[in-house]
Parts: sequence; C-alpha cells; structure tokens
Amino acid sequence: MSGSDSLSHRWPALIERIRARTPARVLVDRAGAGYRTETQLELRQAHAAARDAVRSELDLERDLGAEFVARWGIFEAHSQARTKDEYLLRPDLGRKLSEDSARTVVARCPQDIDLQIVIGDGLSVTAVAAQVPGLLPRMVENAKKHAWKLGQPFAIRYCRVGVMNQVGELLRPRVVALLIGERPGLATAESLSAYLAFQPRPGHSDAQRNLISNIHARGVSLELAAARIVNLAGQMIRSGSSGSTLKERLAEPAGRAERPPKP
Repeated sequence: MSGSDSLSHRWPALIERIRARTPARVLVDRAGAGYRTETQLELRQAHAAARDAVRSELDLERDLGAEFVARWGIFEAHSQARTKDEYLLRPDLGRKLSEDSARTVVARCPQDIDLQIVIGDGLSVTAVAAQVPGLLPRMVENAKKHAWKLGQPFAIRYCRVGVMNQVGELLRPRVVALLIGERPGLATAESLSAYLAFQPRPGHSDAQRNLISNIHARGVSLELAAARIVNLAGQMIRSGSSGSTLKERLAEPAGRAERPPKP
C-alpha cells in the first residue's frame, strides 16, 4: 500500500481525532465552495446563542437560582449605564457604580477583608448562569482553608472589568476577584473569566490585574478554576502585588512528592 493510500485509509479517524480536540469547525465537509446545510445551521445556532448571551438581562433568581441567591445573600448593584444599549455603546459607564449602588455596597459589605468576590454580567449572562453557581462555592471552600476573611458577594448589572477599581476603593479588600461573562464566540457562549487584583484603586489598568479565562465545560473546569483563583489570590496577598509583576505559579497536586535535587 502506497503512502497516499495509507493516509486515505486513516483519514476519517484522523479527522475525528483532530475535531475532538477543538470546538472550532475545522476539516468540515463542504458542498462546493460553501458549508453543508448541517454545518451552516450549526453556525446560525451558535451565532444566535452568542447574540442572546450579550443581549440578555441579568436576573439573579432566574440565572443563579433563588436558593443560591438566598444562601449567599447576593444582592444586585448597578453600574452607571442605565440600559443594555448604553452599556454596549459606553464601556466607560460600566466601569463605575451608580451613586445609589455605591452607597448600598458600602452599607452591606464588610471592609478591610482578605477576598471580595464580585459577579459581573459582562458580555455573557449565559456564562454567569452556567458557571457561577458551581464556581462560587468551590472558591469559598478553598479560601476558608487559608482562614481568610471573606466579603459579601454581590452582582453588578452592566458591568465592565474596570469597576474593580471602585470596589477596591470603597471596601479596601486585599484582593478583589471579579467573575464576569466573556464576549461569546461561535464555539461557546458559556465562557467565564476571573479577573483578580491586589488592592485595586482608581487609575489602575489591566497592567495591575491577572486573568484566568475560558472557564467552561470544554475549557478550564470549575474545580481547577476555583483552585487557581484562590492560589493566585494567595500569591497576591503574600507578595503584595498583582498584574504584570506577578506570574501565576500553579500549586502542586495534593500528595505529590517533591522532586529530589539533581546530583
């Protein structure tokens, strides 16, 4: 059997192995110059899901569950954006809380704690609904192992990442962790990001923040995400820094023996 015949024989299995490693639509069949009907319909479905994720309005009890909201005492704050359209057109308004919400956050959240968790709708309410109910309890469980003082979790409607600076200014926590919906693509609309910053303050930029992204079923699992978030927060607390000056060091798996020194 020639080399080309051998490759042809293995081709279907090879395609399946490649496609199993990525949600991207690679090596799909075509009808002439275009996709086949099945692939085209999948693309339209994914595009519709992405639009829904961006345009949906956050509803705490619907998206997180009434029992979950009650258990964690989660309340809703608002950015200065008044509508979804204004939020999409004016990113700057999503980076600051409204005056009423700022007062509410100060009244309901303890100050000078170790870790403050914030939930932001961002650009995918779908991601918040899919990931936060499983991620938040795992984060709290891991954080309690460090005997940290934890803040009162709350959610922000029409939220942008920069709102972390005002949260840091109002509550003075050592670390703020913002769980926020990522901009959806055609692979998934359920991807969540976790932004972390040490003592964020007005004027801070992405240079003072660290990011753990792609938290979803085919990306970073909830268990790993929770462990990485708390581990990274611990690094920030120990070093007194975050962002470009801090490189995430993954924790060693429990029970793993240290490597002996090289002779």
